[in-house]
Amino acid sequence: MRTKPDRIISLILFVFAVCYLALSYQLPAFPYAIIDSDVLPKGLGYLLIILAIVLFYQAKDDTDADKERRYVKKEDIIILLSVLAALLVYIFLLEPVGFLLSTILFLLVIPFVLGFKKKVTTVLVAFLFSGVMYYSFNYLLNITLPQGILPF
Repeated sequence: MRTKPDRIISLILFVFAVCYLALSYQLPAFPYAIIDSDVLPKGLGYLLIILAIVLFYQAKDDTDADKERRYVKKEDIIILLSVLAALLVYIFLLEPVGFLLSTILFLLVIPFVLGFKKKVTTVLVAFLFSGVMYYSFNYLLNITLPQGILPF
């Protein structure tokens, strides 16, 4: 009897969820918080465990159409690796360059990599989204984001 791919994926997700949940139980508790910082990670961990179990029991046999749909073209793999590289550069630049500039740069690069053609829309979204998020976190929520090289 062949192992169903969905069952293998569900077991991997289950192990990941257990490790994630173990790490979320190590988050420090804050004495004056109504909802502590560990609520969301723990909830997501338990949800992933439940969904992994559901996937395990709903696994079905592979058909030829399923195998064909799972095939990924070389161009798509290159795009995925490019997005991963851009994400890693974004993470690396977030502290030294700052949230605002690195997010604008990231949001300008990703649509280009994905083949989005409307440049005006891309520029507007990159600047407006980054600006609104930076303003909202820093000034409305009083959560300081990395400012980097900018003086504000």
